[in-house]
Amino acid sequence: MTGGADERARAGRLLPWTTIEGRPCYLVGDGTGYVSRLADDIEDVQLGMADDLLGHAAALLAERRVTNAELHYLALRLTESLRDVKRVAESRGARRCLCEGPAPGR
Repeated sequence: MTGGADERARAGRLLPWTTIEGRPCYLVGDGTGYVSRLADDIEDVQLGMADDLLGHAAALLAERRVTNAELHYLALRLTESLRDVKRVAESRGARRCLCEGPAPGR
């Protein structure tokens, strides 16, 4: 590995899952292996599910009669989804920064 690839491998990729204890998982490598592809696929599923959930939320909130239990369940699912999407954004943002290199003037 040379240059940017070596730096990316040392930094590690934040994966879209956590340990049983809730700690983040990282992958060290060049981003081309099986686990990297699996992480990409899981991130795509998480983003798709978030999009679907937004549609369900809009439909539910448009209803005139929504129970507290339904709103509570929706809030739980939205919280989970937001956590997943935030992790994807952090992971992709970190990888993007490494690929772009230092900001001009720094």
